[in-house]
Amino acid sequence: MSVTTQSLQQTLKRKESMSTTVGGDKLDITPLGAGNEVGRSCVYMTYKGKTVLFDCGIHPGYSGMAALPYFDEIDPSTIDVLLVTHFHLDHCASLPYFIEKTTFKGRVFMTHATKAIYRLILSDYVKVSKVSVEDMLYDEQDITRSMDKIEVLDFHQTVEVNGIKFWCYTAGHVLGAAMFMVDIAGVRVLYTGDYSREEDRHLRAAEMPQFSPDVCIVESTYGVQVHQPRAVREKRFTDIVHQTVAQGGRVLIPAFALGRAQELLLILDEYWKFHPELHNVPIYYASPLAKKCMAVYQTYINGMNDKIQSQYGISNPFNFTHIHPLKNIESFDDVGPSVVMASPGGLQNGLSRQLFELWCQDKKNACVLPGYVVEGSLAKIILNEPKEVTLMSGLVVPRNIQVEYISFSAHADFNQTNAFLSELRPPNIILVHGEANEMARLKAKLQTQFAEQNVNVLSPKNCQTVEMFFKGEKTAKAIGRLAEKVPKEGDSVSGLLVRKGFTYQLMSPEDLHVYTQLTTGSVMQRQSVPYKGAFIVLKHRLQQMFEKVVMLPEAEFPSLNVHDKVTVGQEGADFVVLQWVSDPVSDMVADSIVATILKLNTRPLSLPEPNGVDQKESAALKNGLKIVQSLFTSLFGDVKLDQEQQKFTIAIDGVSAVVDYVTKTIECENENVKERIKLAFGRIQSALHPLSL
Repeated sequence: MSVTTQSLQQTLKRKESMSTTVGGDKLDITPLGAGNEVGRSCVYMTYKGKTVLFDCGIHPGYSGMAALPYFDEIDPSTIDVLLVTHFHLDHCASLPYFIEKTTFKGRVFMTHATKAIYRLILSDYVKVSKVSVEDMLYDEQDITRSMDKIEVLDFHQTVEVNGIKFWCYTAGHVLGAAMFMVDIAGVRVLYTGDYSREEDRHLRAAEMPQFSPDVCIVESTYGVQVHQPRAVREKRFTDIVHQTVAQGGRVLIPAFALGRAQELLLILDEYWKFHPELHNVPIYYASPLAKKCMAVYQTYINGMNDKIQSQYGISNPFNFTHIHPLKNIESFDDVGPSVVMASPGGLQNGLSRQLFELWCQDKKNACVLPGYVVEGSLAKIILNEPKEVTLMSGLVVPRNIQVEYISFSAHADFNQTNAFLSELRPPNIILVHGEANEMARLKAKLQTQFAEQNVNVLSPKNCQTVEMFFKGEKTAKAIGRLAEKVPKEGDSVSGLLVRKGFTYQLMSPEDLHVYTQLTTGSVMQRQSVPYKGAFIVLKHRLQQMFEKVVMLPEAEFPSLNVHDKVTVGQEGADFVVLQWVSDPVSDMVADSIVATILKLNTRPLSLPEPNGVDQKESAALKNGLKIVQSLFTSLFGDVKLDQEQQKFTIAIDGVSAVVDYVTKTIECENENVKERIKLAFGRIQSALHPLSL
């Protein structure tokens, strides 16, 4: 089916005050997280009775139930499909909770690389979360059980679930990250997740979908900010690191265990390679996941850019020369200058927080924040360079460590977002995953940018629903034999109409097994009718009734075919056998032939005309009326006969009709039913009255 859609109206409203005043089918999109905030990405969408959930993250600034998206606003059991874009905690970390501890029964999809890293990331998250057992959202067993329920898909692979079609594109950002395009009844929605249109040292840039969606749900993390050129950022980064260690200081780089960490490690390893004077300064990758992370990255080399793939043919680019893993702080010999990349990136807890507390009072040291920092985290607090910081023990100490922010975050900046949307040209844009002020500035700038194109730009808060109305024009696509000849204007095309999900196809019965999993079948009717007369007499009578009666010379018994529908053969001395493939027309022809044979067996052979019926003919009349009633009953079911009035009352699907045999008239309020009965009555009359001797 090809569907033309037109957005008629959009409103932004509170979920509690729903109102539909416009025709068309309503599309609802509700952020359950990441609405005017960064964190707990989760977007709920429903259209034509189908429901999709995009992402299922936690808010890194909160813990326990407070970190979850607003799941209490929805009924999880109604969700058909849950699509996870990538492995970062703010996009996937509430998935075990949602799968195992709610009524969700749908299917979950992510890419192969995302699923592999999801397990590592979440196991680490459970271990390093410093919350009480009561506040734990889930445990290791929940993660294991959730793995069994996650299905994987390849980029560009189309999957259909319960009428929902979806596929994904490369999103850049991190290994395995995907943008999902969802198609429900011809209305297409693109959810970007986190994406980057800039190729870096190991990842491809996000792809451009080949067609425009009706709605684009796009991240707005950096709002109207513009990233510095990559070469400038790398130089700033290596300069700060070099200067700090040259004066005997330590450099702490808080980063997520996977993602930007690998990008920065590639930069540092290359820089150390060309600076022999730094070879005595160790670089540590301080993450419990370090070894496992590298194994995953080496497994999915094909998911990276051409440069990495070609380099991998010579040597493994992630087999670093100057970088060593550091499992825990107890095994760290903190003597002299060093560079340590440690997780988590927000300095909330774990190795990065422990090292920060050890080094924060020494002005020779530096803390380089390499990406976006979330509100409420310690990393966000120290960006403002406070004079003092509070340790996890509650002790307040001076902050003397240098704090540098250099964005290597693989999120789209304004230039990337603007170029992406300008080329994609969606009529409706919904902003998510952005701090409220940044998002407001981006919304205003995009509205100005696309003012002449009549593009709607919306930025709903959490639990606010965007309503959109779409009208669809339904068309059936002719395929197979029916598509071989293009019909002219006014021609009628007949075939089987097959619906799958929201698509319609018109095909010939012979093509049904080719294009569907359905098969056709037929019912062969065989009926024996007593007849002792000459077969040539039967042929003569049938030729009076039907235009096409053909003898079958090669048949084993004397046989003829009536209208290519019914075969009549004299298989015995006192009976004939009728055979036909059952359908409404063939059944009617067969009934007429049976009536003819019965009349040939009993005289008078024909039903007398109702005018001038005398007592001598009354028995034949009653018998004939019963034959007509029998034929009507075989066609329409419920038929009553009034012999005195010579009228038949027929009920079809609750519609009543009266047939007057004397006047040959039909009384019925429904014209379609009346035409059906009129056609059948005419055939019955032509089958009976030509038999008059």
